[in-house]
Amino acid sequence: MSSTQPARGTRDFLPDDIRRREYVVGIVRDVYQRHGFEPIETPAFENIATLVGKYGEEGNKLIFKILRRGEGESTGEADLALRYDLTVPLARVMAEYARITGHPEMPPLWSLGYQQSHRTLANSEAVLSVARTFREKKLPCDALIYLGTEFTPSGWNTRNGEFGWKTENFPDPKKFIDEMHAQHYRVVLHIVIEGQRMNGAVADPCTPDKAVPSGRTADDRWPADRAVPCYWPYHKPLYDLGVDGMWPDQGDGLDEPSRLARIRMYWEGPQRYRPNERPFALHRNGSPGMQRYGAFLWSGDVYSTWETLKTHVPVAVNTGLSGIPFWGTDIGGFVPTTDYTGELHVRWFQFGTFCPSFRSHGRNWHLRLPWGWNMGKIGPSELRGYTGGAADPDPKELNNPQVEPIVKKFLELRYRLMPYTYTIARECCDTGLPMMRALWLHHHEDARAAATGDQFLWGRDILVSPVVAKGATSRRLYLPRGRWFDFWTEQGLDGGREIDRAVDLETMPLHVRAGAIIPMGPVKQYTDEPVDAPLGVTVYPGADGAFTLYEDDGKTFAHKRGQFMRLAMTWNEATRRFNLALAPGSGMRPSSPRPLDVRLATSATPQRVVFDGKPIDIVLR
Repeated sequence: MSSTQPARGTRDFLPDDIRRREYVVGIVRDVYQRHGFEPIETPAFENIATLVGKYGEEGNKLIFKILRRGEGESTGEADLALRYDLTVPLARVMAEYARITGHPEMPPLWSLGYQQSHRTLANSEAVLSVARTFREKKLPCDALIYLGTEFTPSGWNTRNGEFGWKTENFPDPKKFIDEMHAQHYRVVLHIVIEGQRMNGAVADPCTPDKAVPSGRTADDRWPADRAVPCYWPYHKPLYDLGVDGMWPDQGDGLDEPSRLARIRMYWEGPQRYRPNERPFALHRNGSPGMQRYGAFLWSGDVYSTWETLKTHVPVAVNTGLSGIPFWGTDIGGFVPTTDYTGELHVRWFQFGTFCPSFRSHGRNWHLRLPWGWNMGKIGPSELRGYTGGAADPDPKELNNPQVEPIVKKFLELRYRLMPYTYTIARECCDTGLPMMRALWLHHHEDARAAATGDQFLWGRDILVSPVVAKGATSRRLYLPRGRWFDFWTEQGLDGGREIDRAVDLETMPLHVRAGAIIPMGPVKQYTDEPVDAPLGVTVYPGADGAFTLYEDDGKTFAHKRGQFMRLAMTWNEATRRFNLALAPGSGMRPSSPRPLDVRLATSATPQRVVFDGKPIDIVLR
């Protein structure tokens, strides 16, 4: 432990204290009760204050501060600081935080695929045209998101807060949703509330004194107070039609407990209609504990600038360290500026490929389409009400044929990496580790890695170095200690040093650590598309390695009943042997047997093996 004395009112403990769970819970309970909160006895507390992680003065400790809260505002200094010496495994710090606030719930597989957002809609044919174009161009996509009217002149509904469909765009909502499902899309709808308080749960009774309109009152005001059991039933007609997920927007005026009540509602509510289907909701604002309701969070209405993109790299890492793993951004930024060009869009899209929420959205929304930068026009200009540098792009930028093929390349990469990505999502739920990780989570002994904030790890094994400078022809980056491989060229590199990686527009530097075992599937147009092709497995030599591939049905809660598969893969550097076996407690899933093409990095020729549940051991050269 550091010799630095804690501030008055704080208490320190070691994460390996034999009574750490009881001790932490006791401290947190004491803090809450002193400030009028009554923690609910669940795996985590219903009303949890904000936690802030930062380095101590010596740069060698992580501090989580629980702040006093009052009507959603911080009202004083920290009542509690949990101080950890960074010489202990940081994974244990994240695990303890998850035990306090709740482990994440496994998201549906499709929610990790690409999501295309829409804004101003011209008519029903224009809506259908976007869906057809993705499939015709073979641009992978899993979900189509539709904004509500008033945030755009013409959206999916009649008005913000209302649940009636805008018939000019959706004359037959049921037919539309069925057609989207037939094309293997999920349909996600945007919905808005304003107010100050929301309380209760979907299972509570709705009493007449708590019933209010879904949107505004007859005198055009938003109700200040809402009861969850009275508000949630407005959603039922949408779920009856087959809507797959919701995008709850606004609610910035809600206090902290109300935000968590709203988040919880979008987890528990859909399960009342579809009890064996994992819900999806993308939230504008959040709260510690939101992860235990499977909630996604996005970074808000940011401006389309190079500086914003640069800032989003540490924002992404810090959000994961705050216990909120399922995060993303509006690819391209929300408010266009003169910075917004095809180049910026590509660089943002490359970054977004390695965010849990992979979604394009923003004003002048046609430019957020993969083919949008080569249409010769902006589409609907949507800058009304924005200042601070908001501007339409230069018309000369609107005939850029480079953007679409690069976007397609990274779409396909995201889908090929889905076996790896889905596995680290499960690891996140089991351990509390985020999907986007600070380098020091796995390289805390490397002081330079610990100080690096413009790169991150995707899971444990893939180092991502986003390009965030206009006109870049190289990217200076840090390779942590050890041996690394360039993902694109498979060139081996020694770590513990900075390198300058040459880049063109279609290249974002990716590196894989020695000892990593990376599974990659075939290109798919949607996550559960059946494709008759083997799973590719690449072993990166230079160190012993292990990877346990995780797979379940991607849709239901059957994984909680033990219906999943884990394939344990190991690599022995000395003997050059690769081993594959079912992990203990795991069973085979359809289809069986499984073909795999296994190869060493730098070797062009894979070895085909067929796995039927019996261990396989091969030599790789």
